Amino acid sequence: MTSRLLPLLIVLMAGVLVALGFPLAALQASAEQQRVVVDRIDDAARVAALAQFVTDGRAGGTERRRALEDELKRYHDVYGIKAGVFDRDGKAMARAPEDWGVPLVGAGRQAFDEALLGRRSDDPEQVWPWQDGRLIVDSPVVRDGDVVAVVVTDSPTEQMRLRILKGWLVIVAGEAAAMLLAVGAAIRLTGWVLRPVRVLDAATHDIATGRMKSRVAVAGGPPELRRLASSFNEMADNVEDVLEQQRAFVADASHQLRNPLAALLLRIELLALELPEGNAEIASVRTEGRRLAQVLDDLLDLALAEHTAPDLRLTDIGELAAERVAAWRAVAEEKGVRLTERRAAVTAWADPTALSSALDAVIDNALKFTPEGEEVTVSVSSGGDTSTIVVEDGGPGLDDEELDRIGDRFWRSNRHQNVKGSGLGLSITRALLAAGGGSLTYAHSEPHGLRATLSVPRTSPTA
Repeated sequence: MTSRLLPLLIVLMAGVLVALGFPLAALQASAEQQRVVVDRIDDAARVAALAQFVTDGRAGGTERRRALEDELKRYHDVYGIKAGVFDRDGKAMARAPEDWGVPLVGAGRQAFDEALLGRRSDDPEQVWPWQDGRLIVDSPVVRDGDVVAVVVTDSPTEQMRLRILKGWLVIVAGEAAAMLLAVGAAIRLTGWVLRPVRVLDAATHDIATGRMKSRVAVAGGPPELRRLASSFNEMADNVEDVLEQQRAFVADASHQLRNPLAALLLRIELLALELPEGNAEIASVRTEGRRLAQVLDDLLDLALAEHTAPDLRLTDIGELAAERVAAWRAVAEEKGVRLTERRAAVTAWADPTALSSALDAVIDNALKFTPEGEEVTVSVSSGGDTSTIVVEDGGPGLDDEELDRIGDRFWRSNRHQNVKGSGLGLSITRALLAAGGGSLTYAHSEPHGLRATLSVPRTSPTA
């Protein structure tokens, strides 16, 4: 979620900075040019004041014209700015350099015509750093309320464009610094907002995998997420209470029914003494009674499996599988089934007792449904994040619909109703494995039979 939210915030902040940067750059360029224009207007006004005495027709006009020409020449030599005084017809009264005249077309001619109307060039066209242009500023020479001449200055723009570019570099540096600060703030803000979400996600995953004690620390983050964390904790408490009540009910019911059932079976045995030997009804009642006792025992085991916290430790599951195969080999030989193992040195994090019980249930189930002369294979391997124990039998197997239901509580295939069992063994196995972060899955085995895969994590689930 961070990878989606953080780029969005960065793009938005970059858009804001760019939207502010362009107007700021344009304003800086305009201010720099306006400063130059004001300076040229002041220079033109000073020249216009001198030109008034040249154009008034009084004695000494020649000396004044010569003084004006000297002033314009020095002005050009010092600043590199072309300047001149032109009459209404565009004829030069004084200018520097000598070969320069009023532009006949373009913005320069337009500024000259506006000056003849008595307007100064206070807003010439903007010159940008990438343009190799010149800045023309005109100022009218007014005598007795009439415009008698125009002062024209034609300035190079290299220095002005360089100053604009330097100002833009400062703006870019400021924008970059602001962007870095914004990215840092966005990272902190994203972390602050999403940290409760990550904690909530982790707690939800823990509860979904059976660790019902997981809770969310209600600290930090926006108020809405803190309220969500509090609500989640209340919900988790209620769910845990309901599950605990269910487990307690199953355990209590199993325990309380044992004594009456034991007394009932004892009375059945006493009653059997009064009946002829080999009575079919008594044998049937005995079988059902023992089956009911097995169901109660399995219910109690299931309640304990779902309630007991696993004792996870680094376990050599290859050695553990070899021990369980050796323990079941006598039962396999008695049934005429070959029980073989493919041993490997594989370790994983598991509760050895729970994993042994789960493997016992799976091997027992495989031997139960494998006919004489067939083979049951137990193999150990590892790959990725899990280590596996695979038990393949040579029995009739299950169809796809039955394969989806295997492991459900009290479920047994219609074809196996006469086989001893309560339908809870594989449910207990799944609960034992899930408590330690493992799993139990089933698939078809080739050419026939069932393949059960017990998976346990190679790294500690609490890491």
